[in-house]
Amino acid sequence: MENNKKTIRFYNEKQLDEIDQLKKVSEEKIEEMKIVGSILPFRVNNHVIEKLINWDNTESDPIFALTFPNKKMLSKEHFKQARKIYHSNMNEIEKKKAITKIHLELNPHPSSQQEKNVPTVDGKSIQGIQHKYSETALFFPKQGQTCHSHCTFCFRWPQFVGNKDLQFASSDADQLKDYLAQHQEITDVLITGGDPMIMKTKHLEMYVDALLSEELKHIKNIRIGTKAITFWPYRFTEDRDANRLLNLLEKIVLNGKHLAIMAHFNHKREFENDEAIKAIKLIQKTGAVIRTQTPIIRHINAHSETLAEMWQSQVQIGMVPYYLFVERDTGAKLFFELPLAEAYNIYRDAISKVSGLAKTVRGPSMSATPGKVHIDGITNIGDEKVFVLRFLQGRNPRWN
Repeated sequence: MENNKKTIRFYNEKQLDEIDQLKKVSEEKIEEMKIVGSILPFRVNNHVIEKLINWDNTESDPIFALTFPNKKMLSKEHFKQARKIYHSNMNEIEKKKAITKIHLELNPHPSSQQEKNVPTVDGKSIQGIQHKYSETALFFPKQGQTCHSHCTFCFRWPQFVGNKDLQFASSDADQLKDYLAQHQEITDVLITGGDPMIMKTKHLEMYVDALLSEELKHIKNIRIGTKAITFWPYRFTEDRDANRLLNLLEKIVLNGKHLAIMAHFNHKREFENDEAIKAIKLIQKTGAVIRTQTPIIRHINAHSETLAEMWQSQVQIGMVPYYLFVERDTGAKLFFELPLAEAYNIYRDAISKVSGLAKTVRGPSMSATPGKVHIDGITNIGDEKVFVLRFLQGRNPRWN
């Protein structure tokens, strides 16, 4: 992918030696990164490397932790197995089989999403769609099953490991249209991935045009989940089809749909740079609303001041803080997760530091098999300390 001023360059775990800034990191840690990267997908680009990371302090830099592998992302046993595979003389088929075994032990599809979220028609599963909540459907376009850079905490890591049995993906816009036409209860469609903004605009147009068809008047809201504002803001500013992309976003709004860009920001440094600010302003000019979300993540944003400053900055730029999640039970959770009580206390302290405009963020919330659950508080029943929980969304709407 090229543009007039900036050319994107990707690096994976096999290309770590080509990143000049990593010369400040020990050879031992580089090897550890390569080993972890062979299990959990690693990808970073030149924008993240050049603009977002403080290379003088990688040990505590949140963006470095966000993107680069770390030995502690795997259990001691899994790291031991991964190192053995990495240094072995296995052929590629044997290595892939051994790595897949580790993948399956990392709970690739938490909350029964592969078993319970996939819709069926005439007993046949519909690929690339999840329909967990009655009014909302998720669509995973095949062309968007990667990202401009990978978040090391991401629960969608199975999308990127090259195993089709673990992946949600579809390139069938007609099938999406037909399914939605048969389900008039659906008002919201979330185009997700991976990252839909990795696609060329012509591919995104194909799916959007299906959603704008006369048969789908019951679709009121279109959401697009993306990290591109952070990881490759040039997608909206200087890429060859950036104008075509912005015109497509405006087209959605002009067709009477509410367009929500579900932007993933984990730290304010990700968007407090000229490139990201320019991208945000251009998106907003199309009539789209940018709603922001993040998990609470140890080593990245697990401080009330960090969260409060991020939400305040987002409001000032005109974005809407939307969700604070907790880490899902998958992948590199060992390195990033916090106890629920700690997550709740950080959220409570953070929300007390912001004005009402930033109190739109809901959290801590977690995706569980029955639905999206919100921690309302901590209280005592008799001699037992308990969480007070409520549904934000449920498989059965009446649970809400």
